[in-house]
Amino acid sequence: MSTTQDYQAAEQLFRRPTSPGELVVGDKVRPQWIDGGARFWYAVSNGAGRRFVLVDPAAGTREPAFDHARLAAALAAASGQQVDPEALPFAAIELAGNAVEFAAFGEYWRCRLDSYTCERAEFTPPGNPLEVPSPDGKVAVSRRGHDLWARSLSDGREWALTTDGEPDYQYGSGPDCTANGTLLRKIGLPYLPPSVAWSPDSTKVLAHRTDERDVRQTHLVEARPADGGAPLTHTQRYAYAGDEHMPTAELVVLDVAEGTVVRAQAEPLLMPQLSPIMTRWAWWAEDGSAVYYLSRPRDLRTLTLHRLDPATGEVTTVVSETGATRVEPNQWAYEPPIVRVLADEVLWYSQRDDWGHLYRYDLRTGALLGQVTAGQWAVRQILRVDEAERVVYFTASGLVEEDPYRRTVCRVGLDGSGFARVTDDELDHVVTMSAGQECFIDSASTVDTPPVTTVRDWTGRVLVELERADISKLTATGWTAPERFRVKAADGVTDIYGVLYRPRGFDPAERYPVVDNVYPGPQVNRVAPCFDPGGMGLDAEPLAALGFAVVALDGRGTPGRSKSFHDASYGHLADAGCLADHVAALRQLAETRPWLDLDRVGAFGHSGGGFAAARAMLDFPEVYRTGVALSGSHDARYFNLGFVESYDGADNPEAWASASNVDLADRLAGKLLLVHGEMDDQVHPDHTLRLADRLIAADKDFELLIVPGAEHTYIDCLTYVRKRCWDFLVRELMGTQPPAYRPAPIVIGPELLAELFA
Repeated sequence: MSTTQDYQAAEQLFRRPTSPGELVVGDKVRPQWIDGGARFWYAVSNGAGRRFVLVDPAAGTREPAFDHARLAAALAAASGQQVDPEALPFAAIELAGNAVEFAAFGEYWRCRLDSYTCERAEFTPPGNPLEVPSPDGKVAVSRRGHDLWARSLSDGREWALTTDGEPDYQYGSGPDCTANGTLLRKIGLPYLPPSVAWSPDSTKVLAHRTDERDVRQTHLVEARPADGGAPLTHTQRYAYAGDEHMPTAELVVLDVAEGTVVRAQAEPLLMPQLSPIMTRWAWWAEDGSAVYYLSRPRDLRTLTLHRLDPATGEVTTVVSETGATRVEPNQWAYEPPIVRVLADEVLWYSQRDDWGHLYRYDLRTGALLGQVTAGQWAVRQILRVDEAERVVYFTASGLVEEDPYRRTVCRVGLDGSGFARVTDDELDHVVTMSAGQECFIDSASTVDTPPVTTVRDWTGRVLVELERADISKLTATGWTAPERFRVKAADGVTDIYGVLYRPRGFDPAERYPVVDNVYPGPQVNRVAPCFDPGGMGLDAEPLAALGFAVVALDGRGTPGRSKSFHDASYGHLADAGCLADHVAALRQLAETRPWLDLDRVGAFGHSGGGFAAARAMLDFPEVYRTGVALSGSHDARYFNLGFVESYDGADNPEAWASASNVDLADRLAGKLLLVHGEMDDQVHPDHTLRLADRLIAADKDFELLIVPGAEHTYIDCLTYVRKRCWDFLVRELMGTQPPAYRPAPIVIGPELLAELFA
């Protein structure tokens, strides 16, 4: 049974991503570079407060940014407020010479570090979050109406950069389908910052004019608006798979001082999901002499690198590659392209030999000069190119035999010679680049090894150790580290990998119900190879705290391996991340772990995972007896064109129809909870309501929770929604009554939003 203590532990674990330092101290370092990138400071939260640390990598020093006790005393004396040195009343600082500045108690303060005296200081307001400032800090660009405007940061003068914007044909906005309108309204923002990129010399802005005039209009009804008035209808441009029209982006270069607009002399870019500027598919050359951008046709089978002349708008082709399925510059859809333009060459990512590797092309002629990396492993990210030494530094996965998803920092000559591992161990390495690229910050961990964060030089030598994560408060909740496992896929040949969380208070003599915490991709992985479970792992640890054994894995068709492994999902979104592999994994795990009760298996997932959770019950009713589907994309025919056509093909209506749970509703045999936000503008609530309608028509019992006003993630009612899901699983899968325990709401503020979206 699940007790009040189990629910309390589950609540603590669910809050882990939103409460830095409450359970794990020192697991994340977010550097704030100063002195032109020579030094940085960072803050470490302990749950109650923060300590501020100053680091000089060249000197190999790490020390408190100031004396916390003396500063607390000085601030208390100056403000008349009580100040705890272990819980200082500010989250960020400015180091200015021999002083530190910060905002506290509604005022701005400057404290001298030689005398530790504090005084009120002139407050410089932080930058407007809706503006994008220039590199030299003199001008900022923002959206106004349907156009882009500039503002002088010295005297406040404003002027229009464009004047011909109109509804659904405007400048600086991404597609409406990913504009997060519901979430932005909740946090008080009218829209996202403009999709623009400044030239290195701060004279020009790369932007695009977004054309959605012919894109399908969809509608959401807000039953109870914030003002308590009559229901409101919200209209959104949102293209479905197979629609004739999708959003497009017309690239423009705006001269901020001269007021000129140079338009790209090329066809508009197809932009089904995200702005090419925000995804870094369009960027400035380091010297500002050109803009480079990537494009693909609707079938996604050709990837082309273009050069745009910012003075004339002339566009030329640099490199182009065509394949049998989609050609992509990175297997992970939301990570930047693995492409780097050098002085005379291009480093180009390609999976032409079935593995993601770097190839070198002549920038002027487009001729292939040679393959730079090779082997049965994949390049993950270009970190640095030293053109003088003719060496590229990068991260790669597939070099650690125990876990092919772990990342290793490597180097190789641009001619393909001299390959070496910079981090030569069995750990996963998450890299943060220094401002001047003279060193890098390395967080090394595994799923069961807490991270150690260091600063390294490019030989791999540790310059200074920053943090060793303290997980003592995490283990005090009853948490135990997950087990990384390897089993065979349903084909009996392919290795697949996942994690297994043992239930709180684990006793191998007991039998435990199992929850498969699913997310099918194919654009991202469900399981991260590092200690931080990430957003996809938000629910696994709390479910284990409730007393469930929790399994999460990446089946065939997900990223991180070979091209053929990833392409197992191409045209097969209906397989929901290869659920057959999940079933095979569950059975293999139970062979050596008799405490896994395969007569009590449930599925739990959100978004694509909601689709997969319901699909598991419909395709494998003999295995999955219970399911929780939150915000599920249950019918590909009515989902985002960019996602569906990327992975099922641009002209494949039969596959789209197969990726519909709605048409299989009469197969339901177990207990299913459907949850959806009324104002979900990413996966519209009609997905769940279509499935509910078909279930009713098939005379099937199920539970349905529609959350008024909620967007895709339930950001302002997280704990309420999760408790409803936990209670359902405890009743229907564990077979007991849940305790009368109510988790406290999670308050979403600016600091938490910054943490969640960092």
